[in-house]
Amino acid sequence: MTSNHTLKGFLYGAAAAASYGLNPLFTLPLYSKGIGADSVLFYRYFLALVMMGVMMKVQHIPFSLRKVELLPLFAMGLFFSFSSLTLFMSYNYMDAGIASTILFVYPVLVAVLMALFFKEKVSLITTASILLAVTGISLLYRGEGGQTLSTLGIVLVFTSSLTYAMYIIGVNRSVLKEMNVTKLTFYVLLSGLSIYLVRLRFGLDLDWIEQPMMWGNPIGLALFPTIISLITMTKSIHYIGSTSAAILGALEPITALFIGVAVFGEQLTPRIMVGVFLILLAVTLIIAGKSVVKAVKLRLFHRY
Repeated sequence: MTSNHTLKGFLYGAAAAASYGLNPLFTLPLYSKGIGADSVLFYRYFLALVMMGVMMKVQHIPFSLRKVELLPLFAMGLFFSFSSLTLFMSYNYMDAGIASTILFVYPVLVAVLMALFFKEKVSLITTASILLAVTGISLLYRGEGGQTLSTLGIVLVFTSSLTYAMYIIGVNRSVLKEMNVTKLTFYVLLSGLSIYLVRLRFGLDLDWIEQPMMWGNPIGLALFPTIISLITMTKSIHYIGSTSAAILGALEPITALFIGVAVFGEQLTPRIMVGVFLILLAVTLIIAGKSVVKAVKLRLFHRY
């Protein structure tokens, strides 16, 4: 792989993480108007699906699929959609910035799943990263006054993180790896939309957005943390692989925390800052640590 491809992979991964971190910016205003998580996500996926369909027509990308692609596409759509649903549900139980930070354990989960199912070696660095992530999450779990976060909220975020990790691996370890990115994104959204159609009883329980000005939020959700994030993440995975692409999610909780504090007045205490630092350090070590170890070994080799 050329250095140019690697650079592209890192840039796409950073763009994916930053755009996905914008979820709270467009979601919380809808919650404040009484729009439920399923309805918010229905609008998000439906509008994104329409945008992707138009994009495919403009680019003259065929909608046809091979039989071998049907099941993987449906599975990836369910993984991504279920990850969205559990993350959005967690916003009802904890600050969105904290939820997005805890979600960032997904790079660690990617490394663990790759080791379990694809025989990637679990190094000491990976083990240390897992311990750091757990420590960081425990700091987030208990607030400054001794008050703990919602256990249900924690479970929801972990479920979101796990299913997102499964999506990242699935895209890179299936026949979908060679599929056109725009077409892949379209069908992932289409299969993911099915979850909300069923949960909303095919529109009977849909919460309607009554104020015209509020429609900017679902449009923003469809564009930034959905289309842009999915396309750039997929491109990043294709260029640098699942684990490296996941590491670049460091920008995601930083973006979400900044928005939570600056826009929605969420608290950023010293304990939370330390917890965030440990989680970011944990996942950064997985990829950066390998380079450091290699550099140290090379330095020692030339020295002796």
